[in-house]
Amino acid sequence: MPVPEVQAVARQAAAFFMVLGMAAAQAQTAATPAAGGPSAPARLALCAACHGADGNSALALSPSLAGQPRVFLENTLILIREGLRPIVAMKGLLDGVSDAEIVALSDHYSRQAVRGEPAPRDEAAFRRGEALASRNLCGTCHLPNYAGQQQMPRLAGQRGDYLAQSMREFRDNKTQGRDTQMNGVLRGYSDRDIDDLAHYFAQLR
Repeated sequence: MPVPEVQAVARQAAAFFMVLGMAAAQAQTAATPAAGGPSAPARLALCAACHGADGNSALALSPSLAGQPRVFLENTLILIREGLRPIVAMKGLLDGVSDAEIVALSDHYSRQAVRGEPAPRDEAAFRRGEALASRNLCGTCHLPNYAGQQQMPRLAGQRGDYLAQSMREFRDNKTQGRDTQMNGVLRGYSDRDIDDLAHYFAQLR
């Protein structure tokens, strides 16, 4: 990564840590890292490296957290921390993180603006995805603007590659620690159907 980009990421991370620290203070909690484990700032730096300092991921297959519903983020982080949703890249990163810290972290990311994926629109794929989303009533749970609600994740502006990977895992029944309702919803979808849906959602804001 060029030096100016490194410096920009460092500045973003510093601002992120400051905001998170303020949120944690308001929650009247003190960070208590696991014995022998990394410090809270070190864990957050790793988080920002994959998901972006402002929650908008620039890393392939790494989800954006910006604008996700707070409850969804809280539930997901707790499931990961407790080992109920195993993610290799996240293993151990939430060890020793308190519930109050998770609440503060989730609140911070839920308030971040969604920049969305900069990939150019494929108009034909977008329209096919739009028709599929409408026909299958995706907006019933995820809201008509696909911003998500409560424990239902935001789809609008999420990385397309991450969405496609997740939907294939649901379709192929290869998920653990996630809502199994989606396994049935996506059963029988072709790879193109999934790619079209992912492209459609990723292009929304």
